[in-house]
Amino acid sequence: MTDPLHTPHDRAAIPLAPSLDQSLVDAHMPTRLPLLGTRVLYIGVLAILLGLVVGVVAKLLTMLIGLITNLAFHQTWSTAFGRPAGHHLGAWVIVVPVAGGLVVGAMARWGSRAIRGHGIPEAMEQVLTNESRIPARMTWLKPLSSAVAIGTGGPFGAEGPIIATGGALGSLLGQRLPVTADERKTLLAAGAAAGMAAIFSAPVSAVLLSIELLLFERRARSLLPVALAAATGTGVRFALEGPGPVFPMPALAAVAPQALVVYALLGMLMGVAGVFITRLAYGIEDAFEKLPIHWMWWPALGGLVVGAVGYVMPGTLGVGYENITDVISGHLGIMAMALLAVAKLLSWSVALGSGTSGGTLAPLFTIGGALGGVCGWALAAWPPLHVDPHMAALIGMAALFAGASRALMTSAVFVFETTMQPHALLPLLAACTTAYLVSGLMMRHTIMTEKIARRGVHVPTDFGVVP
Repeated sequence: MTDPLHTPHDRAAIPLAPSLDQSLVDAHMPTRLPLLGTRVLYIGVLAILLGLVVGVVAKLLTMLIGLITNLAFHQTWSTAFGRPAGHHLGAWVIVVPVAGGLVVGAMARWGSRAIRGHGIPEAMEQVLTNESRIPARMTWLKPLSSAVAIGTGGPFGAEGPIIATGGALGSLLGQRLPVTADERKTLLAAGAAAGMAAIFSAPVSAVLLSIELLLFERRARSLLPVALAAATGTGVRFALEGPGPVFPMPALAAVAPQALVVYALLGMLMGVAGVFITRLAYGIEDAFEKLPIHWMWWPALGGLVVGAVGYVMPGTLGVGYENITDVISGHLGIMAMALLAVAKLLSWSVALGSGTSGGTLAPLFTIGGALGGVCGWALAAWPPLHVDPHMAALIGMAALFAGASRALMTSAVFVFETTMQPHALLPLLAACTTAYLVSGLMMRHTIMTEKIARRGVHVPTDFGVVP
């Protein structure tokens, strides 16, 4: 029986749907174009070369910090990455950070004011407002000033300065070559990632840091060069220092369900601590702004506090990576960790607020690890909770940084990469997420963005894939 609505002639005249779809595809042909262009390959090769250079620069920076540390505290000529503790200066140790502060203040006044602080906010500002153009002098002023500040006892890590230096080198390369503003931003982020990877042997978290704090996007043509630079920087470190975790510790067991809940709650506590520390650091900076003296003298005043705290607790002086290892390995008791957390917080926040040059990652990891360790040992008194103090210290490290910076994935992956503890991944993710949630509810800006937000710079809080 014939269809009353469609005759055989009508059905033959109607083109089939598959043929129609194929004609549209043939007309536009989006799926037959390559995903990436040759420019990505070009920028990727530049990123690899940049990673090689930054990896070597990272090694030279640590050697310079070691040289200044050994000269200032032990009166020996050695580039070994030593620690100020064990000096024989007595009360004269208070003078050493003051002298370093005077040098940094002079370099900031007559060199570049941009060397003040930990470097990442300044790099973010250049990305957001100046097409990722960092002055060429920052490639040597920032590492030199940081080496002086840290080598004379400043309670900072070497990672902040090398991240800033790597970013400056990437920006300089992008200014010397015919590249677009987006490609220059990619090179800046690649240099920063290579620097972090070369210091910590943490390539994945270095890429995540670049995405969360510098790129504000995730697309293939920026992600691939940054990943290549981070991998290259890590390879340079392996060649110069050897493989292995930066912060070795005993192997951790799998987490019990009830312990996972406790670690998530601990992350919330660290989120509150991150908000407090951020407000404290900028409150101290505001107090320095009210002093009736030129800002070039502020680092010397901050150095006075650093020296006084270091005289009482020598472990707060300098980089202090060994403090992190001691905390997560259980070599310190509850009282020792509590004192370390308070003393390091006081020393670092005053030094940072004074405008000297140094990093924030290592101090926050030290403070967070010590706080988490204290909570872990206290909670371990209740066996049904199955809380491991070593795991709690790792949670404190990552969650405090996540709460202060809101670099969620960077924080969780970084602690895993630097300790090589696979069973820590799940509790790290849970704790960093709760810390981020609490911080986001309590504070609009972060320790990385507050400074530039005060200058009127809008910092994206959400980002997505850009075509």
